[in-house]
Amino acid sequence: MSSMTRSLISEADLRRGHGRLIYRLVLGAMAVAFVLMFIGPLYWMVIGAFKTPIELAQTPPTILPTEWHPETYLDAWNRLEIGRYMVNTAFYALGGWLIQLIVDVAAAYALSKLRPVLGNVVLGGMLASLMLPAAALLVPAYLTVAEVPIFGVNLLNTPWALWLPGAANAFNIYVLKRFFDQIPNDLLDSAGIDGAGRFRLLWHIILPLSRPVLAVVSIFAIIGSWKDFIWPLLVLQDPEGQTISVALSRLAETGRVTNNEMFAGLAIASIPMVVLFMIFQRSILNGLSAGALKG
Repeated sequence: MSSMTRSLISEADLRRGHGRLIYRLVLGAMAVAFVLMFIGPLYWMVIGAFKTPIELAQTPPTILPTEWHPETYLDAWNRLEIGRYMVNTAFYALGGWLIQLIVDVAAAYALSKLRPVLGNVVLGGMLASLMLPAAALLVPAYLTVAEVPIFGVNLLNTPWALWLPGAANAFNIYVLKRFFDQIPNDLLDSAGIDGAGRFRLLWHIILPLSRPVLAVVSIFAIIGSWKDFIWPLLVLQDPEGQTISVALSRLAETGRVTNNEMFAGLAIASIPMVVLFMIFQRSILNGLSAGALKG
């Protein structure tokens, strides 16, 4: 029995008249439109830095600069102190990634393999938190880090104000749990008979088998920390410790930075994450597909 592929348009419709030609034209037009929507802002940001402030504000805008000014990128790097703020952002991103990975892996392992009492209730509560808009959690989260309950410690202007609120990520925990569920319990039972404890099972069996999904979670955590703006803006008021996005916003408000220099700063700040995604895009797709299939 031959397998059938279900799609929006059937093979019969494609064979009828000019159906296949129309289908390809519509599909190609949609692909071009999506590419322009995603690439357009990046192109405008990169090219805008090469223009003079007058040309950048010109109406209608020019597609290519009439005069190229590549020195704008060097001026932006020096004037905006981008290097220092990118080091700050990298430190926050790597620290947040490590803490988030430890907490999320532990929570997913407990919910998937240890089966605690009311584990499904806990998982349901975490998934329900994904339905809440992020803006609704800003005030209670800010009050919490401003004065940590029980301890009474003020975490503002410290890395912990960024790391602790994002330690337990409900989406990452769910993705990890789904992947851990696919690991056969018979494999863990065999290792348990040989004397392996729960931590050893996690370290020597589950984590090595979970490298694809761990790569996906890691990339999402780093990119999320790098591009976050609202929360660092609230908790990092000290200019010396701000992230690149917050620092650029603050410098733009001063009015001492030209628009083309700001475009150059934004382009430089986006380079690490674009490169990271381009390098690991195959790992992201493979990890997500691995987590969606049953073993």
